[in-house]
Amino acid sequence: MAETVFTPSLEGMKRVKAENGVILTKPFLEVCKQILPVLDKFGAAMAIVKSDIGGNITRLENKYSTDPSKYEQLYSMVQEEVQNKTAKGSSSCTNGLLWLTRAMDFLVELFRNLLEHPDWTMSLACTDSYAKTLKKFHGWLASASFTVAMKLAPNRDKFMEVISGTGDINADIEKFCATFSPFLKENHDFLASVGLDDMKAS
Repeated sequence: MAETVFTPSLEGMKRVKAENGVILTKPFLEVCKQILPVLDKFGAAMAIVKSDIGGNITRLENKYSTDPSKYEQLYSMVQEEVQNKTAKGSSSCTNGLLWLTRAMDFLVELFRNLLEHPDWTMSLACTDSYAKTLKKFHGWLASASFTVAMKLAPNRDKFMEVISGTGDINADIEKFCATFSPFLKENHDFLASVGLDDMKAS
């Protein structure tokens, strides 16, 4: 079967929502994990993003594993923290979900750029995506290190070749962006409903 690096995450997305439409913790985190191998193909340019995403997934997974039935729904851990007034803590699951969602926004935007601007270099596609998503929440230091990292972005054609595998990479990128974006929007809407969508990096 023809496959690209996106095939596992596209499969996984079919299981993210329960029949009643709520986002489930484990399947959502699995999809985020399946995107990590795509980041490996960026090399050093995405090292910061990858470790950030990995750390937030682990934080949420650890919480989930303490009581899988209680935390089956993704937003249950946030609701609990909101009630306990611990949601704004830097090591909270709320913070983890917020930054995981933002990092995924950045990746969706990046892949959309690669699709819509075939003439752009990889570092331009990265910088533009960063400006549209993460930049406004980052302090000066994070922003500066990100800007430096983007200069290490790989050659675009080589990268596309590597992630293409045996499948239709453009079709899969399009599918990935179209299917994943609504989940991310739902996360933002939920976090906004509890007043926590605009927290900045400390």
